[in-house]
Amino acid sequence: MKISWLDVRGLGPATAPVIQEALHHRVDAIVSDQVSDLTGLPPTVRKILFPQGAALPEEFGEADIVIVEPDRHGDPAVLAAQHPGVEFGPYVEIVDAATLELANEAARTQQWSLLNFRDPTKIPLEIVLAAAAGAQGSIITQVADVEEAVIVFGVLEHGSDGVMLRARKVGDAAALQAAATSEPDNLDLVELTIVRSSHVGMGERACVDTCTYFRQDEGILVGSHSKGSILCVSETHPLPYMPTRPFRVNAGAIHSYTLSANGRTNYLSELKSGSKVLAVDVKGQTRLVTVGRVKIETRPLISIDAVAPDGREVNLILQDDWHVRVLGPGGVVHNSTELKPGDIVLGYLPVEDRHVGYPIDEFCLEG
Repeated sequence: MKISWLDVRGLGPATAPVIQEALHHRVDAIVSDQVSDLTGLPPTVRKILFPQGAALPEEFGEADIVIVEPDRHGDPAVLAAQHPGVEFGPYVEIVDAATLELANEAARTQQWSLLNFRDPTKIPLEIVLAAAAGAQGSIITQVADVEEAVIVFGVLEHGSDGVMLRARKVGDAAALQAAATSEPDNLDLVELTIVRSSHVGMGERACVDTCTYFRQDEGILVGSHSKGSILCVSETHPLPYMPTRPFRVNAGAIHSYTLSANGRTNYLSELKSGSKVLAVDVKGQTRLVTVGRVKIETRPLISIDAVAPDGREVNLILQDDWHVRVLGPGGVVHNSTELKPGDIVLGYLPVEDRHVGYPIDEFCLEG
């Protein structure tokens, strides 16, 4: 989970309701330039004082962290020695090479660094993150909106430790926290036993081309029903007649479900450029990947039926070709046309049924 700071400076009468929303959604910190805004807040939220452009107050009240402008307020380390129990961190606005080096130094040495990159390019942030690799402190990047927060969280794969968003209205706290906690949960995969396979004729199947390279033990979960799916491997394994395409999963017939963001399912047929799907490896570790395109073509199809240890049945309809593959325990690769009763593949059994892709606890019979 990434760190989320909500900046309530300048909100006026809206300050109190925005703070209440932030507390409800468990934002990590409230940032204000007024000591009074931080008074009485619960210990579940960090209280950040940031008197940008003004002198430091004589008393810091209940502030846990004070963000300072070193040229105006002094060295954070000196201030920390003068005020035991309060943490201090520098604010750095990056506008040129000199201020970029100040940001690099702060990221390497300070417990907290609040950085504001004036230019829209993320190259300076990449440089700071690389310079601070292995450092113990936290880098908080000021962002203009939630969309930028999502980008900042992903720079150089691991991203900034956190972001600070200037609140404008009620709703911003919820959006910020959703962005900070958007990493999907890992899944408990189960071993499924193949019981039968059969050729079912022609139909449309979807290849899901993503903007990401998959690993050899990774793919996406696909199933004919919402109650279960099988782990389809990407085209990362060698083929005799074509090069590998490690960004692609030959996923299955167009009616099939796959998992996407926030536990939702999508039909393969409704995926498009920019959609998100859940990549899953054989250990159940997950990550969201972006769809580049979906290629739908008419092909012969094969139906695979499997059963879970608790008796639940899972079906998957794939292109009827041996180079289309699914994964078994330990990353064993099975060619779909060679699956036989008794073979073990990996799958996932959600506990909820689905309504327009969202999990819901209700009676639902699928055949």
